[in-house]
Amino acid sequence: MSEEILINVTPRETRVALVENGVLQEIMVERARRRGLVGNIYKGKVCRVLPGMQAAFVEIGLERAAFLHASDILPRNYESDAASNHSKENINELLREGQDVIVQVVKDPLGTKGARLTTQITIPSRFLVFIPKVDNVGISQKIEDEEERIRLRDMIQLFMSGQDDGGYIARTAAEGASPEALRADMIFLRKLWNSIDGRIAETESGSVIYQDLPLTVRVMRDLFDDQIEKIRIDSRESYQRVLEFTGQFMADLPVQIEYYPGERPIFDLYGIEDEIQKALGRKVQLKSGGYLIIDQTEALTTIDVNTGGYVGHRTLEETIFKTNLEAAQAMARQLRLRNLGGIIIADFIDMTREEHKRQVLRTLEQYLEKDHAKTHISEVSMLGLVEMTRKRNRESLEHVLCEACPTYNGRASLKTPETVCYEIFREILRESRQFDAQQLLVLASQEVVDLLLDEESASLAELEAFIGKPIKFQVESLFTQEQYDVVPM
Repeated sequence: MSEEILINVTPRETRVALVENGVLQEIMVERARRRGLVGNIYKGKVCRVLPGMQAAFVEIGLERAAFLHASDILPRNYESDAASNHSKENINELLREGQDVIVQVVKDPLGTKGARLTTQITIPSRFLVFIPKVDNVGISQKIEDEEERIRLRDMIQLFMSGQDDGGYIARTAAEGASPEALRADMIFLRKLWNSIDGRIAETESGSVIYQDLPLTVRVMRDLFDDQIEKIRIDSRESYQRVLEFTGQFMADLPVQIEYYPGERPIFDLYGIEDEIQKALGRKVQLKSGGYLIIDQTEALTTIDVNTGGYVGHRTLEETIFKTNLEAAQAMARQLRLRNLGGIIIADFIDMTREEHKRQVLRTLEQYLEKDHAKTHISEVSMLGLVEMTRKRNRESLEHVLCEACPTYNGRASLKTPETVCYEIFREILRESRQFDAQQLLVLASQEVVDLLLDEESASLAELEAFIGKPIKFQVESLFTQEQYDVVPM
């Protein structure tokens, strides 16, 4: 199986696509105005302690106070069962109002909820995760070979000799890593933590101490595995930055890193723009004629399977079975593509044979094995429902690109003016390359034009200078917020 990572960079937005055999599997979006917070370390101030919830709200300088549960305060034993990780102490014995506390974001703010915090700081590199103030060595559960687990544990413990005040977890990528590579990672992480630790005293409450790497570099650290054959980047500056990072921390990288200077946008080359549009819709068409309906709410996500136009060739049971098998495969891809997390309820079409149920469940598990997010799947219930959980630490694709539709009281979503602005920028580049026009006219809704001429005016000026043509705007009162047109003149 061949995999590629495609990176599309503009001044205001970075998008990363993971493509397997020509098919988009994951898409990540990071915007300059709203970078993800996961991994950032803050000096927070406790603003409210809630004994009834065994939690506290912590002010870290964001719009909403962040949430810190008692179970996320004391150091965790990473080798123990998850159920035993919860703190037995009362929140009142751990925190008090007005207290300063060093915290790390583990979940971005979502909807009306603030960020989720932990005091157990973790700092990842390519092969290892450093855990300050915890004398422990852990090994990723995905490394199944017992000899390799012992080798990694012994090497890390050997290199830790003489060090104190910190432990390590070997990541999945550490499987087969050389002693030299592990040692280099440990030195880097120790230096980084010393730098962070030195800034704590001089940082004011409610301020950031350390920000995680930008998306272009973070994907190299978190997404890279042996299946990746090529990485293509359409920004020369970002390309150089990735080369510097890999040269320093991933010198043995066998992958080919390319700068893409082509006239045609890199995402258009692979049909990714169309796939992103499809991923924002409720309906997912299956090749057989069946389809999925995906509804995302704040509490959970439901996925309904329908046979649609598929009537099969044999019996009704066989038709249902084949539809469910295809749906399981498509479902696994949609979870990754849309970055759906939390509780997920999959409503498969009722099957009578136990063997069919087992095969459908196994197919779902098999296709989720490549998912970088941790998932847990229950058995198929008597009603044909499968309950799942998928670890959620960043916003879903819909939450990044869309907002609640005011017309339907939040029961539907539409693209934000910001998302439409960036689509217009990309369309302007396409039109300027395709047509020899004197100028370009953009027709859009009032909200979008206002944003383009106000907050995005600097980006607009850069774009005009880049294409060498003036860009004019016209408000179309009949256009919805998502509608626009770019006309060469």
